[in-house]
Amino acid sequence: MARPRIVITGLGGICALGTSSTVIWEAMRGGRAAIGEITTTELHDLKNRIGAEIKALPDHGMDHKRLVTMDRYSLLAVIAAGEALQNAGLSAEALDAERTGAIVGTGVCGWQAIEDNYRSILLEGKTRAGIFTVPRVMPGAPAGQVSMQFGLKGPVFGATSACSSANHAFAVAVDQLCMGRADVMLAGGTDAPLIYGVLKAWEALRVLAPDACRPFSADRLGLVLGEGAGMAVLETQEHAEARGAPILAELAGVGLSADAADIVAPTIEGPANAMKACLRDAGLKPEDVDYINAHGTGTKANDQIETAAIKQVFGEYSGRLSVSSTKSMHAHCLGASGAIELIACVMALKEGIVPPTAGYREADPDCDLDVTPLEARSRTVRAAISNAFAFGGTNAVVAVKAL
Repeated sequence: MARPRIVITGLGGICALGTSSTVIWEAMRGGRAAIGEITTTELHDLKNRIGAEIKALPDHGMDHKRLVTMDRYSLLAVIAAGEALQNAGLSAEALDAERTGAIVGTGVCGWQAIEDNYRSILLEGKTRAGIFTVPRVMPGAPAGQVSMQFGLKGPVFGATSACSSANHAFAVAVDQLCMGRADVMLAGGTDAPLIYGVLKAWEALRVLAPDACRPFSADRLGLVLGEGAGMAVLETQEHAEARGAPILAELAGVGLSADAADIVAPTIEGPANAMKACLRDAGLKPEDVDYINAHGTGTKANDQIETAAIKQVFGEYSGRLSVSSTKSMHAHCLGASGAIELIACVMALKEGIVPPTAGYREADPDCDLDVTPLEARSRTVRAAISNAFAFGGTNAVVAVKAL
């Protein structure tokens, strides 16, 4: 029995580029980077003080009693989920609650609550932690908060695999639909890592750039962290057409793999295997793909290895691919990155525009793909893949194509 076709009927997003998926895409298309000095949180003794932060949240209408139970990453997920449902033409009244679920990926957790408690207990001498610390911190909190906000009673849980979390969430959501456990799934990712403790830990890894994220550029100096959330409404094509839903694209396939090698150093084989698996699952040949939204973090090793993996998978066709890293604009939002990057892939399909790699300055012979430097490019995009390769060697790739 053939599996059902899974389609995307709504997108929602919030990050430093904007507080809706539409504004995010406009910024991506315009090559506008949102990386700069962090001003909304106390950085204490941090040396590296740049990131991609959301300067102001939109009016979300959340009740104070709910807000005190939520860390920032949960709130971002709820905001993105609300937009995705609205764009899909789904209201709480129109949903079959028991047949609708949510899977939300996160790479970290509710770190603001941890930071607040460490400082209050260890520095200020308080004897008790905040009463809602556990529900604010737990990695499954965003999924639970989304389900409560919108009354979703189907499969609801979190997914956590560092920077691949959102793509893993999409993969598992597809499984729920294909297995008939739900008719509609919200899926995506969220993270709010611009917190002293998290930034201090990344500073110790010595992979943070001091000024900007320049993926694939020979003078790249590392990654930049950002915050945000992205969500997509997924459903079977049959269900979407039956309710007259706006179909944006088909989520045609997923590919998952593990390096099984090193906790932080990637391999070529792991990412390549994930891309190959994704193409098989989607029924795509290498020459069917026009655009790759690269993992493209801006570190020396990652960009070189991803380039080699793409060449291994796409062979002689790799030179005709359009590739870009939108992290050059919204930075690395960890567990949210894949979901924000899905917006780029879907809109590239719809508008025939490949978003650029911003900040690119100097060609690198080890990264000799067409990385769409600086300016967006018009091109028919029949199919696109989005790469996510995480610490721990956990790789997840998703493919979208036009129906």
